[in-house]
Amino acid sequence: MSDIKSHEFDAFLQRPLGDNRLFLVYGPDRGLVSERAGQIAARSSVDLTDPFSLIRLDGSDLQQNPGRLLDEVNTIGLFGGEKLIWVRAGGSEKPLVDAFSLLAQQPSVASFVIVEAGDLKKSAALRKTGEARSVISVACYSDDARAISVLIDQELGQAGMRISPAARERLNEALGGDRIASRNEIRKLLLYCAGMAVIEEEHVMDIVGDASAVSVDDAVDAVLKGDPDGLQHAIAKIVASKTAIFLVLQACLKQFQLLDVMRSEMDDKRQQPSQVVASLGRHLHFRRKPLIESALRTWTSQAIRRESSRLQTAIFQSRSRQSLEDSIAMHALLAITLQSARK
Repeated sequence: MSDIKSHEFDAFLQRPLGDNRLFLVYGPDRGLVSERAGQIAARSSVDLTDPFSLIRLDGSDLQQNPGRLLDEVNTIGLFGGEKLIWVRAGGSEKPLVDAFSLLAQQPSVASFVIVEAGDLKKSAALRKTGEARSVISVACYSDDARAISVLIDQELGQAGMRISPAARERLNEALGGDRIASRNEIRKLLLYCAGMAVIEEEHVMDIVGDASAVSVDDAVDAVLKGDPDGLQHAIAKIVASKTAIFLVLQACLKQFQLLDVMRSEMDDKRQQPSQVVASLGRHLHFRRKPLIESALRTWTSQAIRRESSRLQTAIFQSRSRQSLEDSIAMHALLAITLQSARK
């Protein structure tokens, strides 16, 4: 196995792919998974504009036809040459695991296979298959503050623009969780500030801050309160501002990930919600702390992880089927809101 760490990926891209034919890209940051899979595809010798050379599959394709992946790998292209089979799936589908296991034992010499998967546990069958020597595995985790700063520098450098320290801090706080969403927010800001000498804090607040800091928080709070009407109202504000509803899924996932950490701390140290929020929730706005304490009293660790998994699935589906993004997001958010109301 070649396990490529996050800090090693850029250096990995600079090298030829050589005889490597199988790639597993996975992790909770679906945007980063998609971006890195695309970068690997671009490094292959395959013409990505040729529909006979690039074959795209998803989980439903393999469910309907379990042998589809192996058939595509072993089928010679109409005009010969190498092929790339690009699979986007959750990672737990048995047809995918079975086919990828067979390919790991005997990789094709004429086809590349890239599998985009979700957040795989160490015990997940697909991740264990990725430990084979013939597979390049790339784990993609949410950007930390340093990675976000690098991303901001890249986008500003390409645009030839400067940003004030206060604006950078505000922008850094608004990003993270999904690489594509973060990159799109930065580019939206650059477009808004085109022609200006320096991006200031108020510019970030105008174009990024409203949806991410106010409306999105309102939606997340409505989910935790079990308030469907409040959720609908917050979503209406987000849609009216032409902000992607995907950002609500991202923010909600980050909130449930924090709840998971806090709840584990409660259980391990037998602390009260107020104690945990005081130690691990210092960055939370004081008005939101009572809501988080209430959620910690009612949500178990198992339930929190179940809803986190639901959100991760919704994020993946919304990115792979963008025409259905709003419907997928609302279905997941309403389902969790109703769970909160029952609790």
